[in-house]
Amino acid sequence: MALSYKARRRWSLVILLIGMPLYVVAAVNVVDLFERPSILVELLIYVALGIVWILPFKFIFKGVGQADPDAPGDRRG
Repeated sequence: MALSYKARRRWSLVILLIGMPLYVVAAVNVVDLFERPSILVELLIYVALGIVWILPFKFIFKGVGQADPDAPGDRRG
């Protein structure tokens, strides 16, 4: 199932505005369950969690910052 460019833009906004804050709260709560590790270990945990949350959504964010490929452009020449 391929999403259109506009659908990917909308879903990327939903993920960033709703999903990411929820994931941050969940990650902080998960790390808070354990005794506080050293600052470097905690930093590594947050960096790893920051990378892991985006992997399932990579196909949605790919190309969203580019111009709409389906839009009629001005084709001179």
